[in-house]
Amino acid sequence: MTRAQVARNIPSRAFCQAHPHQFRPHGHGEEGQIMVMVLGYLLLGLLLATVVIAVSAVYIEHKKLLSAADSAAVAAADSYTLGQVTGAGGAPAAVLSSDRVRGSTYAFLERTGAFQEFDGLAVAPETGSSDSASAEVVLTAVVRPPIVNFLVPEGVPIEAASTARSRLTR
Repeated sequence: MTRAQVARNIPSRAFCQAHPHQFRPHGHGEEGQIMVMVLGYLLLGLLLATVVIAVSAVYIEHKKLLSAADSAAVAAADSYTLGQVTGAGGAPAAVLSSDRVRGSTYAFLERTGAFQEFDGLAVAPETGSSDSASAEVVLTAVVRPPIVNFLVPEGVPIEAASTARSRLTR
């Protein structure tokens, strides 16, 4: 070793060749590792974005279906008939029948074009009036989320329920 190498604490070429495992250039064997990590994080980010898009699509369609159910319930609650007035000072009551609520719900959905807007829209059998005073509307539909629709080819079923009541006042 020369004095300059000893002074700078640099090993000689012969020593480095005799002990190659100790003296490798920095980064030897790690070329391209950052590219794998970047691609992994990119893939993870795209997967996360896809899930967020799919969940958001289902959530938005559910809110739209709930809005349609609310409107249909209000329309069905307005399809009442007047009940019997008892006594001289009695007030008439609004009476709803299940058949009338279902018919009004179908008519409202047809009139507003909801059957074309929602995929697989159906009025559930629970739609009706259990107490003759409230209109209960239950709608079901299917959402096909974007990008991941090949994973769920039959779609994601959603359901929305709403209740409305009519009151007669003076």
